[in-house]
Amino acid sequence: MDYHFVLQNAVERLCSTRRAHPAALELLEVFALLNLELMEAAPEAVSFEDMEAGKFVRVTSVPRLLGLLEREGAFVEALAVARRLVRFGQGEDAVARLSEKTGALAAEAAIADGAR
Repeated sequence: MDYHFVLQNAVERLCSTRRAHPAALELLEVFALLNLELMEAAPEAVSFEDMEAGKFVRVTSVPRLLGLLEREGAFVEALAVARRLVRFGQGEDAVARLSEKTGALAAEAAIADGAR
């Protein structure tokens, strides 16, 4: 659990400094994805011994990354990350929202291709 909290706290600190240091955004993405990879490799990193099986602590680093990706218009990338988070009982709302956005963009692209 300690590694998870180190990564999560790093993401929060980087997020708070992103305006003064735009390069922090790149590191924020790296640490948030590392946190997700840790969760996938060792789910016990985001659960406590006394928690019900299959239940996990609320993760803030990955949703923070999802929000940034979505604001940048990286909907496909954000959707892929959100789908990975669902395994931990989080991100379902992001998957629904991003699926709708990527579907709408695909439909617009198909219409635009048909008009050519």
